[in-house]
Amino acid sequence: MPWRHRAGSRRSDCSSCFMWFALKKILSALLLPPVSSILLALVGLWIARYHRRTGITVVVLSLLSVLVLSWPPVSDALVRSLERYPAVVPKDLPSSKVQAIVVLGGGADTVAPEYGVDVLSRGARERVRYAVYLQQQTGLPILATGGSTGGTRAEALVMKDVVEREFRGRVRWTEVESLDTRSNAERSAVLLKAAGIERIALVTHGWHMVRAAKTFERAGLQVLPAPMGFKGGQARKLYRVLPRASALADSSLALHEWLGILAQHGSLDR
Repeated sequence: MPWRHRAGSRRSDCSSCFMWFALKKILSALLLPPVSSILLALVGLWIARYHRRTGITVVVLSLLSVLVLSWPPVSDALVRSLERYPAVVPKDLPSSKVQAIVVLGGGADTVAPEYGVDVLSRGARERVRYAVYLQQQTGLPILATGGSTGGTRAEALVMKDVVEREFRGRVRWTEVESLDTRSNAERSAVLLKAAGIERIALVTHGWHMVRAAKTFERAGLQVLPAPMGFKGGQARKLYRVLPRASALADSSLALHEWLGILAQHGSLDR
């Protein structure tokens, strides 16, 4: 009976975590472009029924916001504002007394019909590739962290398969229950501290590192940021400075991170 109680409690906790994760995703989508701009335009149309000039102004501003955020120089500046940590030199990791490499998940796609199994998103794949590169240079063990957000398996297990089958690396630990950066850090810290590890090289995208490093430090680990996938400041040809959807996606990504950083600062202040 006690075992059943614990199992039921764990399922309840997991369900609550997933509901909170889903709620955060919905709120984030509503607050960020392009959804926020569309909602603002609709509000403007409603206002225009009573105050034409004000309503039209709101609609125009909402449309201009989409145009501005779709302009590559703007998206570059937003992403560059987050890329505060430089790339690491792998040979310097041993002198920094790093004991392990932690690689964060970036979202496992649902079952791919062409493969019949879960596959990593492009972002997650870039992260594990760099983690394996660091492992090949240093011999350090890897911890992969990421739970299941809709696929059939936890993302960390998919990452482990990719690391070992495709990149010829090795994953020593898999943390399979976390759904966001905070739980990535807290649950990974438990595994690592049990193994006597306190200093890590943290692998994630440069635009994500500010929030990720702070979160892992708050979990009690010493962190050497090992960012990758730098986007800001890339050289562009003339035709690539025209507004486009990929730039809007980068802008939305950067604004999402800034929202996360502000929320993190708010929780630290309490």
